[in-house]
Order: sequence, then C-alpha cells, then structure tokens
Amino acid sequence: MSSESTEVWTGWYRDRSGAEAIAITTDGRHVAVRIRGTEYAGEGFAALTAADGRALDGCVLEWDLPLPVVADGASRRATLSCLLTLGERPDLSLTLHYGGAAFEACVAGGDFEGALDRVRRQLPPGTDFGRGLLQPA
Repeated sequence: MSSESTEVWTGWYRDRSGAEAIAITTDGRHVAVRIRGTEYAGEGFAALTAADGRALDGCVLEWDLPLPVVADGASRRATLSCLLTLGERPDLSLTLHYGGAAFEACVAGGDFEGALDRVRRQLPPGTDFGRGLLQPA
C-alpha cells in the first residue's frame, strides 16, 4: 500500500485469548491489519488472510472512523462505528452517528460496501457520504 493514500483506523481485536488494540490500514482497495505479529490482508474485511493462506477467523474486530456527510452542499462531521464478527459466517454491523441520530445496517457475509449502501439509503433526502471508503478492485 502506498503511504500517500493509506488511511489508518484504530480499533480493537477480540478472541478467546483476550483483546488488543489494532490499526487497520486501507488504500481504498485493500485492507490490512496486524494481529499478534501476523499481518492479515485482503480486498475486503471478510477476506482477511495471512501470507500462509490462513483466514482471520473466530474473532471480533471493532473500529470507528470519521466519515463526513454532505447535506445541502455543506460537509458535516459524522462517525461510522463498525463491528465485524468473523466465524463460520461473517457478520458486519455499521452505525453512522450523524446529526444526533444513529443510522444502522447489519449484513451477513461481511459485505462492507453493501452495509454502507444500506446506511446511505436511510439518510435524509439530499444527504450523502462526503467520500468513498472501499472501492472494488
């Protein structure tokens, strides 16, 4: 990933062995996270794998990220809270905190863009995200 276009989101990793702080990096197309010395990367959150092919599994990732919202031509601050459970079936929950309200979406399979689109459709008319997060490769 190019350091010029890389974003870093801080959060938490939890599994049966405990919890630890993490930093998730993305270049808009790929996601990566280092957990207990092992780097996991992939084109999406539900597809994070180590270099040896091991999938990230049996855990929870939780993070917040700033996501500006544009309403009436003005950009306003908002925060997207993300909770990803990786197991037999990945589950992703997104909550956008904006304008004193919470807009939520939960999806099976860990489809980040699909969940983000569900949140987008709940926003008031004339309101949209101020930028993209992950684009398909």
